[in-house]
Amino acid sequence: MSNSRRDFLSWLGLSSVLSAATSVISPSSAEAQTAKPVDDKWDMSWTDKVAGKYKATFDSPDVSEGAGLFRACIWRNQHKDVYGTVRTDASAVLVLRHEAIELIMNDEYWARFNVGKSLKLKDDKNKWTKTNPIRVAPPGATGPAAEYNLSTFMETGGIVLACNMAFSSVVANYQKADKSTRPDAVKAAKAHIIPGIILQPSGIFAVLRAQEIGCNYVVAS
Repeated sequence: MSNSRRDFLSWLGLSSVLSAATSVISPSSAEAQTAKPVDDKWDMSWTDKVAGKYKATFDSPDVSEGAGLFRACIWRNQHKDVYGTVRTDASAVLVLRHEAIELIMNDEYWARFNVGKSLKLKDDKNKWTKTNPIRVAPPGATGPAAEYNLSTFMETGGIVLACNMAFSSVVANYQKADKSTRPDAVKAAKAHIIPGIILQPSGIFAVLRAQEIGCNYVVAS
């Protein structure tokens, strides 16, 4: 884990204030909230799970050492701390797009394509990380460090969406490395997406769809 991420996690233990740019949209029409896809090409079942009284979508176009995820987790916890709500009262939708797309991939992908080096992310031994640093909690982690990871976030009701347009760069890595056809590369790439993360036509589509069903918007990185 890099020094800046360690500093961030240390800061979490000292502060209960989250600074994030937000904009609130007006409630959308009933038609927009209940719209159904014309086929099953894209999994839109996540829209039925955004059912809490309080809803927010966290738009994460940059890696930022997982800041988008951290902010989504912090918001849920702070809502509980301030209002005494249960976690299911707050629906958080994290959208990973643009340069953040490799955060949706598993450790095998990160090791094979040296993602840590390309993103300048180091582990606790000050070496380029070979694993996705926000996939799961580090061994022995406690407090925020144990909770703020993609797996725990999704297990506790958080929704993670990914931009299929940005995902094309991941597909290209497999196509080049394996000298495969694009359909085969797509299949290989999808096999290494972290379970539970849902591809959407684009990140912008995902962000706007979340707003249409009542989520407030947060620039999360």
